[in-house]
Amino acid sequence: MPKFELPNVELPAELRAIAEQGVAQAKAAYERAKEAAEQATGVFEHSYAAASEGAAEYNRQVIDAARANVNAGFDYAMALLAVKSPTDVMEVSTAHAREQFQALTEQAKALGALAQKLAVETAEPIQTGVTKAFQNAA
Repeated sequence: MPKFELPNVELPAELRAIAEQGVAQAKAAYERAKEAAEQATGVFEHSYAAASEGAAEYNRQVIDAARANVNAGFDYAMALLAVKSPTDVMEVSTAHAREQFQALTEQAKALGALAQKLAVETAEPIQTGVTKAFQNAA
């Protein structure tokens, strides 16, 4: 089988300099992109941790609200057992309904405010961190 050898061609110095400059620029761009990706990963990890902590806090508030509502239901049942007339039943029921409506309104406001706070605390670091990371890479 015949053997083909490439001729030994010397590249002009200017062409070699351009090629070396291109390789150096590619390496620098790769390093900037790698650093940006690492920063973005750190931002996502931090945001995930904040979201996890926030979800746990939200769940604690939901459980506290449920506990308060169950206790109010038991208190209402106990109050109904103590009534002596249909008029007392109406008074106890009206008072319980009013108190529960107020409690549920307050609970909904608190949970809504917490959910909004968590959304901002989770999304804001991602938005600013990723933007910053990719601006540094550019």
